[in-house]
Amino acid sequence: MSAPFEGELAVATRMRDSAYKRALGALKPGASVRIDGPFGSLTLHKNPARAAVLIAGGIGITPFMSMVRHAAHEPLDHRIALLYSNRRPEDAAYFDELVGLGKSHDKFRLVATMTDMAKSARSWLGDRRFIDGPFIKSAIDGLDNPIFYVAGPPALVEAAKQALAQAGVDEDDIRSEEFFGYETAALKDEAHSAEAA
Repeated sequence: MSAPFEGELAVATRMRDSAYKRALGALKPGASVRIDGPFGSLTLHKNPARAAVLIAGGIGITPFMSMVRHAAHEPLDHRIALLYSNRRPEDAAYFDELVGLGKSHDKFRLVATMTDMAKSARSWLGDRRFIDGPFIKSAIDGLDNPIFYVAGPPALVEAAKQALAQAGVDEDDIRSEEFFGYETAALKDEAHSAEAA
């Protein structure tokens, strides 16, 4: 999730009870690791005349942080809208940074929604809907010929693709990447909620 200009490699993950996460949590500062990759092709398109719409839920924000930080740092001419869904503000990784980027960069728009505020200790005056076709149509109003990016577990990516189809988006304008091995109960709930919307 590190941007190209950053001098270190950062990894973000939600700590769940899995063998990988237990091993990761047990690492001591200065430990050596072997990294294989990077893989995939989820990079920001080159034509700045076309807007970018990033769709993320929960920790699925991580691959998009590199794009957003890079676009703000350069600065790139792309108009970017991030549709970011979480259950509660407490669950929203990088939320304060994203709010700040939305205030300081006029080409970046954060469209956040919190879908389970009954379980939150914080207040939220923003949207509470799931990301569905009407939500997407409203969020992209005024953006020129956007390309859509979706990343996350397979069920969540499929639900987002269905919402994009509902919004009338051509599948040729969708780029996606699925994270396999993350089908925990919480992510299944998140994907089920997106499908139900």
